[in-house]
Amino acid sequence: MEIVTMVFRTILLYFIVLVIFRLMGKREIGELSILDLVVFIMLAELAVVAIENTNDPLHHSLVPMITLLVIQIGLALWSLKSNRMRNFLDGQPTVIIQNGEIREKEMQKQRYNFNDLLIQLRDKNVKDIADVEFAILEPSGKLSVFEKKNNTAPFGKESLNLPYIIDGVVQEEHLALDHRTTLWLRQELKKLGYQEIKNISYCTYNNGTFFVDKVDEPK
Repeated sequence: MEIVTMVFRTILLYFIVLVIFRLMGKREIGELSILDLVVFIMLAELAVVAIENTNDPLHHSLVPMITLLVIQIGLALWSLKSNRMRNFLDGQPTVIIQNGEIREKEMQKQRYNFNDLLIQLRDKNVKDIADVEFAILEPSGKLSVFEKKNNTAPFGKESLNLPYIIDGVVQEEHLALDHRTTLWLRQELKKLGYQEIKNISYCTYNNGTFFVDKVDEPK
C-alpha cells in the first residue's frame, strides 16, 4: 500500500511541479537568475519530502509550493513595472572589456578573475584577449563577446549600443560608458520631439541615430 501511495504522490507532484514551472514563465536553464534557482531548489526539496513521507498529509508540502509560486509570480510582475526591482532580482550586465581594455575593477566587484575570463573566451573560440573589443558578463554568468572587426583599428571607434533608457528610466551607467550625460540625452530627445523620458520604454543610440520606442498607450 505504501508503494502505491508513493507512486501516486510521485505522479501527482510531477504534474504539479510541471504546472508551477509553466506558470512561472519561460526561461532557458542557462539564463536562470539566483531567485529562479532558489525557488527551483526549494520546490524540488518539497516534492522529495512529500514523496518520501507518505504519512505526512500532502497539503503540508502543497501549501509551501503554491506559496513559492505566488511569491515568484508577484515578484515577476513587480519587476516588470520597476527597473530597480528587476536589477535587484536579476542583476545587471557588467562590461568586463571595453574598447579592448580590461576593466579590472569591474572584475573585482564581480569576484571574476582572469582564469574565469580566459576559460569563457576559449568557450567562444577566442584565442587571445587582444582580439576582443567588448566582453559583457551577463547576470546569468554567461560571457557575451564581441571581437574586433579590425585588430589594427584604434580603440574607441566601436560602441556597445547599450540602451540609454529602459522603462522610462535613464541608464546613467550606459551613458557614462559612452562618455555622455543625461543632459545631453534629454536635449537630443527633445530635438526629436520626445519631451518626457518617462514616456519612452526603450531607447538606444548608434552611429548618430536614435532608436526610440514609446510606452504603449492604454486602449
